Amino acid sequence: MDDIVRKAMARWPNVPNAYGWLALDRRGQWRLRNEYAQQHGLSGEPVRNDALVAFIERNYLCDERGAWYFQNGPQKVFVALAYAPWIVRLHQRAFCTTSRQPFTLQACYADDNGNVVLSGTVDGVDGTQAALLHDHDLETFSGSSTWHGEACGTELGLFHHDGRDLPIEPIAESEVPKRFGFVRQPAA
Repeated sequence: MDDIVRKAMARWPNVPNAYGWLALDRRGQWRLRNEYAQQHGLSGEPVRNDALVAFIERNYLCDERGAWYFQNGPQKVFVALAYAPWIVRLHQRAFCTTSRQPFTLQACYADDNGNVVLSGTVDGVDGTQAALLHDHDLETFSGSSTWHGEACGTELGLFHHDGRDLPIEPIAESEVPKRFGFVRQPAA
């Protein structure tokens, strides 16, 4: 967390939390959602300012409920997640988040809608995290996988990565937040 954020929190300790104004989409893009976007279920405008994106990502945290937020000075701005708190890209043989943090893969899942969910660790973040594989990397992922014709026990196939074979386990999209302890749509 930035030092300027810590100082603002100490100076103004009782600033109310904000909900609905910030979202993380399925491609790892931060989006600002004004009242109109919120009322009409729109995704909002992408944040294009690199300095603001970097500030958000340096101050991106999770509370005890599993609700992710951006600590904006003294205010917690809770993030509506389109799918998971992290979106990862597959670069050659390594994974990293869309915020350029290394992601160490531990397990693979495929949900009932064809999404690839990964669990692992993000540098600088405590505990096992859930991440959605960016849709631009699905072809590369599939090319590195062996798929069974139908579910074979508890696995759908194997993902060949970094000299090892990881089982691709089935998971229901609705089960992902529960399994990994996060909240997609935080509320007060």
